[in-house]
Order: sequence, then structure tokens, then C-alpha cells
Amino acid sequence: MSFIKTTEQDSAYNDLEKMSISEVLRHINTEDKTVPLAVEKALPQIEAVIVQVVHCLKNGGRLFYIGAGTSGRMGILDASECPPTFGVDSNVVIGLIAGGDQAIRNAVENAEDHPQQGWLDLQQFHINSKDIVIGIAASGTTPYVIEALKQCTKNQIATACITSNQNSPLSVVADYPIEVVVGPELITGSSRMKAGTAQKLVLNMISTTAMIQLGKVKGNKMVDMKMTNAKLIQRGIQIISTTLNLTAEEAARLLEQHQTVRKAIEQFKS
Repeated sequence: MSFIKTTEQDSAYNDLEKMSISEVLRHINTEDKTVPLAVEKALPQIEAVIVQVVHCLKNGGRLFYIGAGTSGRMGILDASECPPTFGVDSNVVIGLIAGGDQAIRNAVENAEDHPQQGWLDLQQFHINSKDIVIGIAASGTTPYVIEALKQCTKNQIATACITSNQNSPLSVVADYPIEVVVGPELITGSSRMKAGTAQKLVLNMISTTAMIQLGKVKGNKMVDMKMTNAKLIQRGIQIISTTLNLTAEEAARLLEQHQTVRKAIEQFKS
């Protein structure tokens, strides 16, 4: 089957500049509603990736996200949320972006076009066969990401990808491709919109489900979260209070004594 880049196809909407704010909002909302349905079609692919992620993490490996532009930022966002939410070290889930950290805020021209740099960036972390790398690229044609996954394969490192085009060059080189086909964007080619939303939804699924499988959630509570501010401390107290049927004051004392929600609950029950 030939490769058709639907993310670059012409928008179904024209004369956007002539529309009222209300009209533009309705059209954006109409398009956004299609994204979860596109993700739903890819659930079997997403599950296959999560199985591999859990296997790697349980055996001492790490999860890497690698992308350029919006795709790279989405990976970094998901990776950065894992330590505070699930209490894992910052070197368990790692996000890389073409152009380096400066590209998180400002576009670095042509960074995604350097095919060798992705692998060089991964090597800075001494990547090995215990790890898994997920390449993120809406187009599925980003050289920085494609070549990185090729080199991973040569070095017996598991690979997956998230893209919004079927049969893309990226999907071909990934062991476990995820293809969420959201169709043309409201603004032609602006894949930060529906394609970016799809990436966020899929990344939520991957990290959240993997961490649940690793025991980082008890019931439906974040028992390993890092309590770095007053809001999170209060959340921890509430979890302990509800789980152990204690007053807020008793829960607060337990939390202060044991410093983590998990330890407070386990020590009380032991």
C-alpha cells in the first residue's frame, strides 16, 4: 500500500479568516471530537506497545520518547510528569527533542532534518538493549526520529512509534507502530492540533497504564506521588485518611512520620 500523508492534505474548511470567532471555535471543536475515536481504533497497537514498555521497565530498562517540534515536546511533557505523579526516578522515563532542551521553548531550525543526531542524543544516556524507544512524529517522516529507531534496531533495542499517517517510513522501521489517523487539520498541515492531541492521549495511556502495571497506583490513588507542594500534601493526607478511615489530623501525623503515602498506609496496616 502506498504512503499517503493525510496530515498534509488540504483542510475541509476554507476562508477561515472570514469566519467569526464562534464559527472557528465550532469547527475546531468538531474536528477535535474525532480524535478519541481515532485513538480507539489504535487501541490494539497501543496495548502491544505497553506490554513491551512494562516488560522493559520491570527488567531494569528505561522508556525513551524521541521527537521533533510538537512531537518532541509532547514526549518531554509526559516524561516530566512521571516522577511527581508516580514517584519514579527522573531517569526511568526520558524525553528527547531534536535541537536539545532549547527547542522545548523555541524552534531550532532544521534540527529534525539531521538523521544522525537522534542516535547521538540517545547514546548520551548509554542506551542499551534493556531499554525501549518510542519515536513520535505526526508525519512519520522525520529523519531525526527515523534514523534513531533504525540504529536502535541494529543494537537490539526495542522500538515503537506514534504517528498520524498510515504506512509511513517511521511505522516501517518501528517494531511496534501506533498509527492514529486523525485526517487533515483545520489549518492545513498544522499537526500541533489534532495530531498533537492524539499524541497526548496516547502518551497518557502508555505511561499511566505502565505505571499501574508496575504497582505505582493503589486502588485509584497515586500512593507514590512526590508531595512537593501544599496541594499535594493535602492530597496525600486525604488518601491516607480515606484509605485507613482516620481523621485528617491522624493522617497528617502518619504522613509526617513516614514521608510517603505508601509507607504511611503500609506501616499502619502492618
